[in-house]
Amino acid sequence: MKKIATIVLALAAGSSLAACSTLRGGAIGAAGGAGIAAATGGNVEKGAAVGGVGGAVVGTVVDD
Repeated sequence: MKKIATIVLALAAGSSLAACSTLRGGAIGAAGGAGIAAATGGNVEKGAAVGGVGGAVVGTVVDD
């Protein structure tokens, strides 16, 4: 339950910083990665990490 709360807080923090697409993308990616990992029976921590990195990269690229 702590993992889910951490992800939700990260998502809320990222979305409140409208000017920082990298953080927002990372938070959304982490939440998505954790959700997919949980739904498919995978490792939630690894899913959140991979999703967060991917989201941060996409957020940075799209912001440019």
